[in-house]
Amino acid sequence: MAELRWTEEAYQWLRDIYNYIATDNPTAAQRVVSGIYEKAQILRRFPEIGHKYRDEEDGEIRILLYGHYRIAYQIRSASIIDILGVFHGALDIDRYLP
Repeated sequence: MAELRWTEEAYQWLRDIYNYIATDNPTAAQRVVSGIYEKAQILRRFPEIGHKYRDEEDGEIRILLYGHYRIAYQIRSASIIDILGVFHGALDIDRYLP
């Protein structure tokens, strides 16, 4: 199984998602963030399950969907996957990925 490494940017996105939803419903905010985290765990066993976004020199970037959110990740090797960010579907992801 691959190791998942969450970037600081990905953690910040999760905090922002939580804070935004929590202003109206803290329980729902926790449920959404937990759901995103759990969905990402699938990548440990099935790293290529997401849609291929683009190739980079240091590994391909893929997108895994969870509800209205897109989990962007990079397959660095067979044993390392970096979670790059979590984006709402309404956002232009090209503006945020390196």
